[in-house]
Amino acid sequence: MARPYGSSSLHGEGWINVGLTSSFPNISDSGSIVLAEQVSCDDKSIGEHGCKVFLAPDAEDGNVQATQLSEHPNEQVNASLRKGHQVLVFQYRGKFHAVDNKCPHSSYPLSNGTPFDIEDFGVTLSAGITCPKHEWSFDLFTGLADRGNYKLKLWEVQLRKVTGNEEDRQVWVRRKQRMG
Repeated sequence: MARPYGSSSLHGEGWINVGLTSSFPNISDSGSIVLAEQVSCDDKSIGEHGCKVFLAPDAEDGNVQATQLSEHPNEQVNASLRKGHQVLVFQYRGKFHAVDNKCPHSSYPLSNGTPFDIEDFGVTLSAGITCPKHEWSFDLFTGLADRGNYKLKLWEVQLRKVTGNEEDRQVWVRRKQRMG
């Protein structure tokens, strides 16, 4: 029996492991870094890409393995012809975000997008991502667009402990559960 007001299950259905927190650089500059570019990850001299894109299987497949895709948007567009959903995962200002890797307005890969702070009179209210194709922006917490009635699909993110490692965590994502 479903518990409509209970917290989400830690190890429930549809969760996909996308790697360790240490493998995602923490992007902290608002509006200056394209996610697909290389960014230094802690003290590593070789930079990691600012994001990772995965092809997540459809829920009815019963498969919980995601396939990491190339950072190149053209290859991501070709991969979109395969069955499944592309999820873009990145860390911005210490918070992990997972969203569909396609702009709901133009279907362009958001891995080429730029994360930024949504501010009002110098006060940070939220965080967003800008699609480079038409410069539309989407709130990373609500999915709402800055114009039109488009909404970016958000994914749930959980950070789980790694046995024997107190500092690192595993990043798990799943499509946001529909209410009702």
